[in-house]
Amino acid sequence: MSKPEFFNNLSLPAVAAPMFLISGPKLVIECCKNGIVGTFPALNQRTTEGFEEWVIQIKTELEEFEKETGKKAAPFGVNLIVHNTNPRIKADLKVCVKHKVPLIITSLGAVSQLVGAIHSYGGLVYHDIIKKRHAEKAMEAGVDGLILVSAGAGGHGGTLNPISLISEIRTFFKKTILLSGCISNGRDIASALQMGADLAYMGTRFINTKESLADEGYKNMIINSTADDIIYTAVVSGVKANFIKQSLEAMGITEDDWSKTKKINFGEELDAAKAEAKAWKTIWSAGQGVTSIKDCPSVSKLISDLKSEFIDSIKEQSQLLENFK
Repeated sequence: MSKPEFFNNLSLPAVAAPMFLISGPKLVIECCKNGIVGTFPALNQRTTEGFEEWVIQIKTELEEFEKETGKKAAPFGVNLIVHNTNPRIKADLKVCVKHKVPLIITSLGAVSQLVGAIHSYGGLVYHDIIKKRHAEKAMEAGVDGLILVSAGAGGHGGTLNPISLISEIRTFFKKTILLSGCISNGRDIASALQMGADLAYMGTRFINTKESLADEGYKNMIINSTADDIIYTAVVSGVKANFIKQSLEAMGITEDDWSKTKKINFGEELDAAKAEAKAWKTIWSAGQGVTSIKDCPSVSKLISDLKSEFIDSIKEQSQLLENFK
């Protein structure tokens, strides 16, 4: 199958993943201006009205950029939680259709009606999965791409090795595949493509940028962490996800706690959504890719560095062919 047209406008085959409480308009806009797909979760805004304001801001600034420079910006995307626990899904979807958001990333459910709504104006739908069964359901719903969340990814990461996961999904899914998990530099992006992905899906690396909404303490903790400091636990949200050990410990969560499968009660006075937000605001998620993150550049500088590393890696690979003719 031919690749989507927007691939032609990318400076690098990468997507900055939508991160809860981290991704905002500045991060998205800078990613798109510099040639990679920028995305954010609709729920990073407290209301649908606020969410629509962000969409308008992003569209307006990218349109102005294109007029001023004559360059085509990369598309932006919105993450929608497609689950009955999200009371805003219908209202937020209406905003996406109204403003013709180019890319929708769905989580916790792939629904054919939603896919149809996005396809009605030419938008694309990519769905994140951690196992084959989820991929098959998403394919039945008609999604345009699958985001394969492999072992070591930040947030609600999967447990499968990326090589085996891509290999399995490629046997039946012939559309766009994005790979997520421990992708922190240009060489990693090249490796993702070598394994069979079309795009690299990068989260943790973009937490440590000047334009992210992350707390400075969060960014410093990433710089000072290694893969061994990433704990895969269900105590924060009831679903297993990767968190930085030091942030768990700072909240009094011990090794005995994080080995449990039951969610910790962060306050009965809060409803489920607010409790979740409170937990993720003080307990910081990251992937095992922290081990190679040692700075906090601007998005522009980061993408420039990623591109140089990517090109150098591809050149090294091509040189290897000379040795194995």
